[in-house]
Amino acid sequence: MIKLFLKRHILKNRALILQESRHMAEFIQLLMKWRNTGVKWTGEEITRLKSHLKHLSLYVPALIIFVLPFGLLLLPILAEILDRREKSRTN
Repeated sequence: MIKLFLKRHILKNRALILQESRHMAEFIQLLMKWRNTGVKWTGEEITRLKSHLKHLSLYVPALIIFVLPFGLLLLPILAEILDRREKSRTN
């Protein structure tokens, strides 16, 4: 249920999120780190991701859920939705 809610709102605002994230050079790289390499985020990287998500939530309020406690557990969903590749690298 939460995944469907997030997916609907993020897809609706996907272009805006990607446009804004271009101004934050490391955001997409950090977000896709786990998806591309399977390596978990470090504490410092999580802090930077939260900072970027706070900024993006000014434009897309649904993103604030990722900054709330335990919201980081949903980051793989965000990475999946924003992934611009046709197929996952793990396939």
